[in-house]
Formats: sequence, C-alpha cells, structure tokens
Amino acid sequence: MNHDQSLPIRLELLPPGSGPYRLDGAWWPRSHDLARELPDLLAALDERWPNVSRITVSRPLWRTGLGRLTLADRTVHINRSDAGESPSAIRLLSYGVGRCDLLVVPPGATPAEADRLMSSATTHDETHAG
Repeated sequence: MNHDQSLPIRLELLPPGSGPYRLDGAWWPRSHDLARELPDLLAALDERWPNVSRITVSRPLWRTGLGRLTLADRTVHINRSDAGESPSAIRLLSYGVGRCDLLVVPPGATPAEADRLMSSATTHDETHAG
C-alpha cells in the first residue's frame, strides 16, 4: 500500500502576501486515506508553513480516524470535526507561522470538476462555496 512517489502533489496556493483570504489554496488528494496523503501535503507546504503541528479535518471526508501522525522529525496532532466553517477544508497550524486553510477537492472528482474547484479557491473571488 505504498504511495506512488512519482505522482506529483495536486496543490495550488495563493501567492505569499496576497492578503487575508478565507482559503490559502486547494488540494486534490488521491484517496480518502489521511495517513497516506498527509506526508506529501506537509512536505509540499513546508517552505511556507514549516513544522505544522496541528491539523483539523472534516470527519466525513476522511476514512482514517488518526489522532496523530508521526513523521521523521515530529508528531502532528489531528483533530476531526463533524461540522465547521467548511466541511471540505483542511486547516493546518504551524507554530510561530500561522494557519493555512485549504479547500479539499474530493479524491473522486473529475479533472474538470477539480480544475474548477481549485481555480475558484485560488482566486480572490470569495463567492465560491466552501
């Protein structure tokens, strides 16, 4: 059940310094398995949001019930919520840096649907559902 490391992470972020927006970008994971998907996401975000220590995810979106994930150099605590501002978002907290909120595109989305959702999350238009 090894993750295929040759597949690039599907992540789009607003440029640094874009201002305070509800979302910092969008992420399209390949599965609903949080333990499989999080290491690549954290690695991709490490330059802007290093040392993420706490993550909040929507309980219905993810199949695994992890309470924490141990990476090579740290433990990341995972909070699972039943409801929140956005059931299709993931919130990552980086101590001393701040918060990163990403729209999560469902893994089973078609490429066209994923493109539309990711584009809407990475524009300054706040009218998209989230």
